[in-house]
Amino acid sequence: MTRTQIQLPDELFKRAKQVCEAREISMAELARRGLEYMLSVYAPERGNAGQWSPPAPRPLGWKGLGDREIKEQAQRTAAEISLLGGSGQ
Repeated sequence: MTRTQIQLPDELFKRAKQVCEAREISMAELARRGLEYMLSVYAPERGNAGQWSPPAPRPLGWKGLGDREIKEQAQRTAAEISLLGGSGQ
């Protein structure tokens, strides 16, 4: 186990101390539980940390072009756009 120090604003320390007394736990235990909770919410464990991939795209309610058409428009070069008269079609 690693030993560490933290600095807390006075009001936060007082509130934490009250929770510790009410639950009959140490400040260290409260800090461990708080960190475990925050990490479970904001940094979920991943099977292989070295193999990150972006999240799958989700529909955002676009009512214009479909996925295929958006991809085609995005991949057009400036030369293709100018040959089509700037309209992109």
